[in-house]
Amino acid sequence: MAVPGPVVVLSMWILGLVHVETTADTLSSLDASFCHGGLEVIYPELDIDECLIIPKVRKLREKVSTVWKAPQVYFSGAHKRKMYVLVMVDPDAPHRTNPASAYWRHWLVADIQGDALTKGQLQGTTLTDYYPPTPPHKSGFHRYQFMLFEKLPDAPVSLTEQETSSRARHNLTILKSIHPSSTALSI
Repeated sequence: MAVPGPVVVLSMWILGLVHVETTADTLSSLDASFCHGGLEVIYPELDIDECLIIPKVRKLREKVSTVWKAPQVYFSGAHKRKMYVLVMVDPDAPHRTNPASAYWRHWLVADIQGDALTKGQLQGTTLTDYYPPTPPHKSGFHRYQFMLFEKLPDAPVSLTEQETSSRARHNLTILKSIHPSSTALSI
């Protein structure tokens, strides 16, 4: 059985604090291809509507990790009568070269009304409270991925007992509740 694709996805990168790394602030074409669909994630001084590396200016990397609360999430293409599931994960935990805790779950909200999503209101069932991007010291760049899925009308979204006890190694078992015709859109 094919796994349904996300409706929209977005990724941001943050460098592990107190780590000096010489790299251009540009994404590889593979990483840039992850983002599509028109999802918009808004922090107080940062509007993310495409894959990007969080800039160092104005201490944005520090603010997104330690100061700001959960962002607003907009999807203008949401169908007003449909329900959605938002997931935010770090596929690089604890380190991109050794992602033993890959898909660290930073946020999971289910049953988001499409009408509310078009207004940037995440009215739904929070299954995992928002945890800001906090890459371990000296761990290099981390990708933080926001994925929005269309939910099946009568399929409950829940976490397993193991997923409830740990945010690490999240395997997206929620996909069983996702609409099989979900298709990827482009940002």
